[in-house]
Amino acid sequence: MPHRTLSDSGVASRRRSLLDSIDSPADLRALPQSQLSDIAHELRSFLIECVSQTGGHLAAGLGVVELTIGLHYVFDTPHDRLVWDVGHQAYPHKILTGRREQMLQLRQQGGPSGFPKRSESEYDCFGVGHSSTSIGAALGMALAAKQRGERRTVIAVIGDGALGAGMAFEALNHAGSMDVDLIVILNDNEMSISPPVGAISDHLARLLSGKLYNTVREGSKTALAGLPQLRHLVGRWEEHMKGMLMPSTLFEELGFNYIGPIDGHDLDSVVATLRNLKGMTGQRLLHVVTQKGRGYKFAEGQPTIYHGVTPFDRDTGELRKGSSSGPSYTQIFGSWLCDAAARDPRLMAITPAMCEGSGLTLFAKRFPSRFFDVGIAEQHAVTLAAGMACEGLKPVVAIYSSFLQRAYDQLIHDVCLQNLDVTFAVDRGGLVGPDGATHAGSFDLSFCRPIPNLIILAPADENECRQMLKTAFEYEGPAMVRYPRGGGTGVDIDPHAPALPIGRGEIIRDGQRVALLAFGSLVPAALAAGETLDATVANMRFVKPLDKELILDLAARHELLVTLEENAIAGGAGSGVAELLAAHGVLVRCIHLGLPDSYIDHAEHSAQLASVGLNRDGIIASVQAALAQ
Repeated sequence: MPHRTLSDSGVASRRRSLLDSIDSPADLRALPQSQLSDIAHELRSFLIECVSQTGGHLAAGLGVVELTIGLHYVFDTPHDRLVWDVGHQAYPHKILTGRREQMLQLRQQGGPSGFPKRSESEYDCFGVGHSSTSIGAALGMALAAKQRGERRTVIAVIGDGALGAGMAFEALNHAGSMDVDLIVILNDNEMSISPPVGAISDHLARLLSGKLYNTVREGSKTALAGLPQLRHLVGRWEEHMKGMLMPSTLFEELGFNYIGPIDGHDLDSVVATLRNLKGMTGQRLLHVVTQKGRGYKFAEGQPTIYHGVTPFDRDTGELRKGSSSGPSYTQIFGSWLCDAAARDPRLMAITPAMCEGSGLTLFAKRFPSRFFDVGIAEQHAVTLAAGMACEGLKPVVAIYSSFLQRAYDQLIHDVCLQNLDVTFAVDRGGLVGPDGATHAGSFDLSFCRPIPNLIILAPADENECRQMLKTAFEYEGPAMVRYPRGGGTGVDIDPHAPALPIGRGEIIRDGQRVALLAFGSLVPAALAAGETLDATVANMRFVKPLDKELILDLAARHELLVTLEENAIAGGAGSGVAELLAAHGVLVRCIHLGLPDSYIDHAEHSAQLASVGLNRDGIIASVQAALAQ
């Protein structure tokens, strides 16, 4: 249906008088329904304005503007619980729930998180960052309400990609067998499962969610209770008719009353259907078809590019370029992967729904038969790689550090226990700036270091990253290269650099009294601090196996060893150094610098590092304090 976009409606100069009057959903519910379309237009304009200045996730939020308005208009939030999946969708929700004035500080230090966060608002009833959690969390809330005898509706809004994850179906399977008041809304944006959407399907959705249909449906069950054969016949007719008209069979078999699909941008239809759903009980699933990037022509045309964006010019759609002096670590990985695949036909690339984010776009185009995007299914991605390795292929799994957490059992049991030749390219190791705690790779060194057979490499710069990828790929066993988000120091990259010797670090500066043992991304800061402190600086390169000879030599020649890592101190690389020293009976003073036992809020990456003492000045201060004791 026709709709207004930024380019054809002059929203740059339009006043947001209605939106300015909404400080909570109660204000929204006080408005007549006839004004909701104006609210939607103003909300969409304001969302574009905010994200164009702060960066963040845009296309998904634009697609759920009408749905978000409808949910807060019909349901009594926050008493009725609204659980979002994949928090990228939740920006309109934040704007309508008292955070409008803070949105220009979105994802910045002291401003709102880019994801729902319980400590931020009572309307954020469940913290979100990773996907496919909404149905399970909402079911837990619905069961809690039942246990307490409280009357409330719990709604889970799940995106189509998130529904592909195993835990979403686990939750659906469990929920279907429970007697609870639960609504699941499937936000289907351009998935192939839905038939054409229009007046007929909208009408059908209203009919199937209306009182007349459900009264007849439930009344028939009661009236025919003593006639099981006839009741079975009527039930088969009902399912047959619905199955002819909609993809309901799967959800009905799981125990949900399926409604839809409806046009998620038709506010009248959305509100009417939600009202009908509110009047029903039990487990209901509403299928809503939306368009990513709705109302902003640049995002409509390129929803993948505008999924997550840097600040941009909203009039032209041009994204502002970052200040990095060279390619990012992600780009370096993508370039290496293509070069390695051209040399070795056994290389297969696997990613759990992060083709663009992990730098695989070019590989997917050049080697489509060797590229496998498994969707939001991290566990499957790792076990798929294990199966390939069993048959002599050399799979490379490109995965974010925080997403690897979701495949920990598969990493241990399916890959490392069997000592299979799988390479893990672990992106976003360490803090991740505006994406905050939900996406920070704070723990991978700690949870991977104890796993037998796995070697772990951490590059100090871009060139070393490429060398380490080559080293890991050539190693005949499980290997993990862990690199940070963003760009490096701007060093030249030698595509022909040789593989590195396993378990060997290097001294990059000789000094006195103090030795800084730096792992990966903190090598540049350690070197800068070492100049002021006149300290020895070692680029350790390998977290596992550690360079035993180098560590023992440094311990023999210095009075203080300082380990540095952009990972949790607990159980990390520094712990490995301490364990090695203890095993050899070496008594030397040692302090460990890394991430503290707390979650680090969103801010610029440099500000995050400074806040935990992992920049040059922080390292100097920690060493000087230790020497003064």
